[in-house]
Amino acid sequence: MTFKPGAQVRTRIGISYVSLASAEQNLRAEVRPQATVDRVAADGYREWRRELDNVRVTDGTDAQRTTFYTALYHAMLQPNIFNDVDGRYLGSDFQVHRLAPGQRAQYGTFSGWDQYRAHIQLLALLKPEIAGDFAQSMYQFAQQNKGIWDRWLHNNGPTHVMTGDPAAPTLATFAAMGVRNFDVRGAYDSLVRQATVQNADAENDGGCPGQCTGQRPALNMYLAKNYAPQDACHCWGGAAETLENSLADFSLAQWGARLGADVEALKDRGSWWKNTYDPAVGYQRARKADGTWQPGFTPSTDVGFAQGPSATYTWMVPQDVSGLAAVMNGAAVERLDGFFHDANGNWAVKGGSALRYDPTNEPGLHTPWLYNGLGVAWKTQATTREIVDTVYGVGPSGLPGNDDLGTLSAWYVFAAIGLFPQTPGRAELLVGSPLFPRVDVRRSNGVRLTIEAPATSDTNQYVQSLALNGRQRAESWLPESFITRGGRIVVQLGAEPTTWGTPPVDR
Repeated sequence: MTFKPGAQVRTRIGISYVSLASAEQNLRAEVRPQATVDRVAADGYREWRRELDNVRVTDGTDAQRTTFYTALYHAMLQPNIFNDVDGRYLGSDFQVHRLAPGQRAQYGTFSGWDQYRAHIQLLALLKPEIAGDFAQSMYQFAQQNKGIWDRWLHNNGPTHVMTGDPAAPTLATFAAMGVRNFDVRGAYDSLVRQATVQNADAENDGGCPGQCTGQRPALNMYLAKNYAPQDACHCWGGAAETLENSLADFSLAQWGARLGADVEALKDRGSWWKNTYDPAVGYQRARKADGTWQPGFTPSTDVGFAQGPSATYTWMVPQDVSGLAAVMNGAAVERLDGFFHDANGNWAVKGGSALRYDPTNEPGLHTPWLYNGLGVAWKTQATTREIVDTVYGVGPSGLPGNDDLGTLSAWYVFAAIGLFPQTPGRAELLVGSPLFPRVDVRRSNGVRLTIEAPATSDTNQYVQSLALNGRQRAESWLPESFITRGGRIVVQLGAEPTTWGTPPVDR
């Protein structure tokens, strides 16, 4: 087909992974016969306005509101619907399947290692019914993939990218945040089996380091050693794998406890991060199968880790902040200060140093919030506000790095609201420094959350007091009921740090 120079060409495109007839059916259902480009654009604009209106912020500058709603828009671009209008979709076994009873959509693409740290919590907060369909989708893809939950799904297909078992903390977090519209018990049992029974590809080195074929690689070795040996783990990095698995097993234990399952073994496995912490150097470190440490260690090394150095991964224990503080012998706060500041005490939160905070990648995204668990909540307030103000913004450089399916954007949305998920597998929220005087969040299940900080400003960023549903609260975190039942917090901010939130979070 050829076109004359300067000719206007308009076409309508239908997409299906099932068949040509399905693509034509999708096109007829989704684009009205008399629709014009302008009308389709107007409909899309109107629909996005409706979606973004589920989070209403009051005041702030034009740049702050633009940054906020751009981040919210980015975060809501995933997951993507993968089924046709008749409910059929191409499974991970490349056979055609239909939606499960009660399922409204089959969702594809899951950047697990990235998303489970912030994005999936925002999805569950705003759209719990979509989170449930997403969980069911992942479960069905796993069933079609011999029971294996892949770390990184592209559309319907496993890619094996990254490390750990991110589906476990994802679905455990969904369950904690009140998501119910999926086969909860079936998915839980499947993930526990993946964490306890070695699969056929577990010792396959294909694709390593970045796309190791084995999910829960070398599981039998891991269970025997209580850590992933660097020289025998068939994984990207032994220390990173140990940390990821410890967090995944902790989250499964939290989920299983809700279901009345025996979770003692999983709870113990949630503490195995200690087995790759070398007290002689004070950092996470790759360890060999014979128990010796990988030689040539420096805090900036990435040997044993995935897309990050030991200096970042050492903090990847959000499930046991008090335990991490204990192995650091009382120096955790001072060391965390050094993670966010250079040798002269200046902020160092924009990345570029292997020894300090990197806002462009996911392993350390939770670290600014660790101060809450260490009893110095005002340092979380100062640090998150610095990142919000200087790392994110408008224009081409408004994001610090690859958004990874909305993960960096989701972090910003939480930080601007002044709340952040405490740890995967649970629904408590840590309190930071709200950027806007008022934020109203409308969950799609009818639950309403309100965050008020009437005195917030560039100067007033430190919490003086907080009231939850009219009652004063000294803890620097909000209970699960705030998400599941709704509520209102009023945060009084001032120009000076206070001792509010001093009691460490009991992890």
